[in-house]
Amino acid sequence: MRAVLQRVTQASCTVDGEITGQIESGFLVLLGIEDADTNEDLDWLAQKIVGMRVFGDENGLMNKALADVDGNILLISQFTLFASTKKGNRPGFTRAAKPDVAIPLYEKMIAKLSALLGKEVKTGIFGADMKIALLNDGPVTILIDTKDKE
Repeated sequence: MRAVLQRVTQASCTVDGEITGQIESGFLVLLGIEDADTNEDLDWLAQKIVGMRVFGDENGLMNKALADVDGNILLISQFTLFASTKKGNRPGFTRAAKPDVAIPLYEKMIAKLSALLGKEVKTGIFGADMKIALLNDGPVTILIDTKDKE
């Protein structure tokens, strides 16, 4: 699994002109899932996301996590995070999990993040043509890959 965390002051997802998820301060999380991903990867990544200390403290240092700032999460599935760009100019996506594998893991990630955060995680719609709007705060953008956990 790969996640791109963007610290935002606001973010939203729109599908067919309707807002499916919207947050104020917190993380916009773009989530890529591959066939090799497991529940262990999911648990590890969820803990990392919720525990990531990149919000400012009283001294302006990045020392606080989502819970410390009553932050929110907007979670967006994004298979293109596993694009292969080695050959040619058209990326391949063979490493990205197919929907029968990715959807259950995406839904488990929503539930896990909601439980860890203690509030509802906002989302896009899996597989839809989504329009994402955000105001990146900092900018702070972090890439996390579960293959790097050891």
